[in-house]
Amino acid sequence: MSDAPVPPVDDADDVIEQKAVRLAKRERLLSERADAAGGAYPVAVAVTDTIPALRERYADLEAGAETGVTASVAGRVVFSRNTGKLCFASLQSGDGSRIQAMVSLAEVGDESLQAWKELVDLGDHVSVTGQVISSRRGELSIMVSAWQIASKALLPLPNLHSELSEESRVRSRFLDLIVRDTARETVVARAKVNASLRRTFDEHGFLEVETPMLQVQHGGAAARPFITHSNAFDTELFLRIAPELFLKRAVVGGIDRVFEINRNFRNEGADSTHSPEFAMLEAYQAYSDYNGIADLTQELIQNAAIAVAGSTTVTWADGTEFDLGGEWDRISMYDSLSAAAGRDITPQTSLEELQALAAEVGVVVPEKVATHGKLVEELWEHFVKGGLERPTFVMDFPVDTSPLVREHRTIAGVVEKWDLYVRGFELATGYSELVDPVIQRERFVEQAKLGARGDDEAMRVDEEFLRALEHGMPPTGGMGMGIDRLLMAITGLGIRETILFPLVK
Repeated sequence: MSDAPVPPVDDADDVIEQKAVRLAKRERLLSERADAAGGAYPVAVAVTDTIPALRERYADLEAGAETGVTASVAGRVVFSRNTGKLCFASLQSGDGSRIQAMVSLAEVGDESLQAWKELVDLGDHVSVTGQVISSRRGELSIMVSAWQIASKALLPLPNLHSELSEESRVRSRFLDLIVRDTARETVVARAKVNASLRRTFDEHGFLEVETPMLQVQHGGAAARPFITHSNAFDTELFLRIAPELFLKRAVVGGIDRVFEINRNFRNEGADSTHSPEFAMLEAYQAYSDYNGIADLTQELIQNAAIAVAGSTTVTWADGTEFDLGGEWDRISMYDSLSAAAGRDITPQTSLEELQALAAEVGVVVPEKVATHGKLVEELWEHFVKGGLERPTFVMDFPVDTSPLVREHRTIAGVVEKWDLYVRGFELATGYSELVDPVIQRERFVEQAKLGARGDDEAMRVDEEFLRALEHGMPPTGGMGMGIDRLLMAITGLGIRETILFPLVK
């Protein structure tokens, strides 16, 4: 049996009318079930099997066959067709699996059949009990002998055969999950990605920890924080922009391989790759560097792709196949910028020369933040970023934009930092961590000067973190990766689609 189209419910007056009708049915259920706890919303209903389990067990059941097995299942009514002596309904489970319920006069009697016709609406949850059969058309079914409304829906479902707009999907994700397979599949994919990340870390001997989300001082990234106030402590607090400085404290304390998957908050713009609240992975490995942590990051992402797609070649929502396999390229930021701009740009290139090039190509950098490094990075994004489709590690960044990173061991003026680009957007970043407390203090002071000049993203001097470093931190490689962006790379979806309940106005 194929589902017939469900009439769209778009008209506000129609919705109000339907709600009134359904409220009346709820009242009837309450009066008829006066002695039953919950009435139209019973505390529990009969369930012996799940819909997906029955579909798997009887996948090869021939059309017209009977099993002789009685089962009780529950699901949401997403299709309904009532005839004289036989009613059909499709019940849908949370994973989108469906089974047909057949309510016949011969099995349930006239009173029960009439009650089904009068009380059951699209969107209701119902429990049905009966023999598992295959209909004459080969549809796996329950020949109902008893049924019960498990939860009465007061509002109608949207049209199951029309696409919800992106705005509707984001604002009413619960409806999106009911009507759209991709929405449910994305939730499953996210769970598989997180499980894979944890599995890979475990195989490499990492420990998962949790660090504070409320912090007395924000740090660990260049970003504008959300600010709040603690009544208990009568002090200003910040929602964390990164867990970095606390995870490094853990490394100082002897947790040599540590990671965290948790929420970060940045009070910045929202677009197709940015969300003010997002899930972040950060990891630190003592006695490693940015090369070793790049190897680990590639393994983490490739394992996650295999967990979701069964292969390092993933299929995006638009049908495009994208290969995340193999060894990924590693290119120099300065060398790739020089090649694309057609002129030699080095860490020694003057600020005036960079400003002239920026003006020439229309790259605007506000005067208050126009440092050598900021101009190099903005120019690199203009000339190079858009052409990076395959996964690529962009290596060796300007020193003045990376205050928590170790200087390059052989190249003056740059730090041992990489950004990983996939499909033209930044997916992850990694470092050889700065562990010298004297140099770290100097970097913090320089950041504080930028903040005094009006840079809202500049860091402050963090004395507690410096005190930890002064107790000795081993050479360490560190990385950070947005979980939402990792889902984007694997599924091809925008960031608001990868977040279950994204922030919207």
